[in-house]
Amino acid sequence: MDYLRPLSEAVGISGREDAVRTLVLDTIKGHVDSIRIDALGSVQAIKRGTDGANRPRVMIAAHMDEVGFMVTGVDNDGLVRFTVVGAIDDRILPGLRVRIGDDAIPGVILWTPIHRNNDQKVVKAKNLRIDIGASGKDGANGKVKKGDRIAFDTQYLEIGDRMLRGKSFDDRVGCSVLIDVLRGGPYAVDVLAAFTVQEEIGLRGAQVAAQTLQPDAAFVLEGTTANDLPDPHADQDRPLDINPTCRVGRGPVLSIMDRSMIVDPRLLRFLRGVAEDHYIPYQLKTMPGGATDGGIIHRSAGGAPTAVISMPVRYIHTPAALINREDYQNDVALVKAALNALTWDALRF
Repeated sequence: MDYLRPLSEAVGISGREDAVRTLVLDTIKGHVDSIRIDALGSVQAIKRGTDGANRPRVMIAAHMDEVGFMVTGVDNDGLVRFTVVGAIDDRILPGLRVRIGDDAIPGVILWTPIHRNNDQKVVKAKNLRIDIGASGKDGANGKVKKGDRIAFDTQYLEIGDRMLRGKSFDDRVGCSVLIDVLRGGPYAVDVLAAFTVQEEIGLRGAQVAAQTLQPDAAFVLEGTTANDLPDPHADQDRPLDINPTCRVGRGPVLSIMDRSMIVDPRLLRFLRGVAEDHYIPYQLKTMPGGATDGGIIHRSAGGAPTAVISMPVRYIHTPAALINREDYQNDVALVKAALNALTWDALRF
């Protein structure tokens, strides 16, 4: 968990994961047997196992990229036009603080003052602009340019002794867990680590990594939606009258299926057994929304049995996501225990 703060605060919008990649390389150097950067920019690292010559080769993937925005132009009045990169709810945009480009130019997404806003409709991102304080087009063009990535302006923060707040916990929390795993061990299996790029715009980096590494099995480390919040439309006596997907503080989340895959039942059964044997709390994700790198890994290079281990994240894909410290610790414990327990028997039909 020592690396979660810098990973969260680093800017790595899809296609520009450079800062995150540098952090990853610095933290795993000396703890793995080999490192390479593939053609798309994903980091691939191998940590050899200890259990005999014919041991399983297990890919563990976590994506480095985050959702954000990109500059598409500048209006004559100096306001910046932008488009969304990844999935962001238009409702959170008005008044949002952002940082633009390599120089982290500060800006605010503009909105009509509430005193003048009689229209309660959600305004689409394409109709919004970013104010960087420029007096005209020439002034703005001297600071930003088309293609510049735009990130949430958020600082990592510890809230009490349990909760952590930050941006990009989807999926810097997975990257942080994978770093902790690689800095531990060695394990009974060969670990094929993949810190992937461009997950938020189509699972692209994971496809190249899986085709290169050709694993026998794969675990995907993710952040997933913890909508364990009161339903404003529910009866007041039953404030949680919804399916919460998962809940913060209940342990790592094992997916059954999502929009991109059905989790391999052998690996799901194996992970549940490992968690129970080690008294690690876990929960099952029963809502099929969303997608992960597992959606492409499980059908690449001839296919590989794949499971998804996620961290419950409140307010995911926003500037202020929340996770639970104990969930993180249990996530790391589950992955490490699984790597020491996995054998060929667990992969047999």
